[in-house]
Amino acid sequence: MKIMIFVCGEGLGHTSRCISLAQQMKTAGHEVLMGAYGYSKDLIKKKGLKTAEIIPEIQLVGDSGSLDLKSSVIATIKSGQFMGIGKIHRTLKEFKPDLVISDSYYTGIFFAWLRKKPVYLMVNQSNMEEFFMGKGILMGCLGNVTKRFYTRVFRKVDGIIIPDFPMPNTICKYNLDFEERVLNSVFYSGPLVGKKYKEVREAELTRPHVLSTIGGFGYREPLFHKVIETARLDRNINYTLLSGPSIKPDKYTDLPENVTIMEFIDEQFPYLKASDIVIAPGGHSMMMEALSFGVPILSFPDMGHIEQENNATSLEEEGCGKRLEYSISPEKLLEHIHQLIEDDAYKDKTQYLRSLSHALNGPETITEMLGSKHMNQNSQKNI
Repeated sequence: MKIMIFVCGEGLGHTSRCISLAQQMKTAGHEVLMGAYGYSKDLIKKKGLKTAEIIPEIQLVGDSGSLDLKSSVIATIKSGQFMGIGKIHRTLKEFKPDLVISDSYYTGIFFAWLRKKPVYLMVNQSNMEEFFMGKGILMGCLGNVTKRFYTRVFRKVDGIIIPDFPMPNTICKYNLDFEERVLNSVFYSGPLVGKKYKEVREAELTRPHVLSTIGGFGYREPLFHKVIETARLDRNINYTLLSGPSIKPDKYTDLPENVTIMEFIDEQFPYLKASDIVIAPGGHSMMMEALSFGVPILSFPDMGHIEQENNATSLEEEGCGKRLEYSISPEKLLEHIHQLIEDDAYKDKTQYLRSLSHALNGPETITEMLGSKHMNQNSQKNI
């Protein structure tokens, strides 16, 4: 079977879970082509997966830990990137997929429909209009248009995949709001994680150890500095900080001995397995990876990013970690670090989710489900 996967490249969360799914599909004998852009495309290529370049649908803009949605919309329009939309149609025409999976990339869905291909949408948010709330009349109107748009998409796709734990353990649950008429097409696959816990050899790190993935966007840099200041307060706790593509580690010369800074790495799982806590933004895929490895999370959602804020709230309610604010002091952050290290309740819950993730085996489950549906559809055509 030939499968096309479209990837939303804003942040690496969509990319990491699509890589996991594509690798499993290749292992199962399917031919996979991934549509991606920017550093998302570069990372996919490094994994040895076949890739076609597509256009970005939105350009994110923010400052000092806050996502500026209005500026993001304006920047997207000014970029003129929609002029390259024909590439998507040509790619589908040349590749001739049997089915299409779109991870939050809606342009790919429409062109797949034009070519009468089965389409499955992968999302961890179905209430995107919340992004536009409280931002003025114009943005409110845009939010209403957005809701009508994706509501129609949900009705027409062949299936909706939620790459999260099934209820009641769903971390993205506050971001989900489906009409009753589409609920039968919603499937909770479990996390899509690139490596299984048992097959990962943990990194040689001194414990207790904190892994910080704060870095990716420049507006997170103040929090990056705050984690370093927190590390100075207790030299018995060790830290590995991933700087991300926007922040180079060689600019930090005065570091305490318990801190190591690394550039973005393709393979985080050995570090996850060797850590006691993860400090991360509110991105869904990073949460799925940490929880699938049994590691509690201190989450700092981007201010004004409703999806991340909802994820972090659910994370705390489920007893898997804490939702924190960018304004926190280093002293208070250290208190939370001690709490997550010393309170066994957090470890017990995350270890349970690690076992659940293993049992669900999201990438394999989705691959088998879609393969079975495709065979059934072909059988019906031949009757």
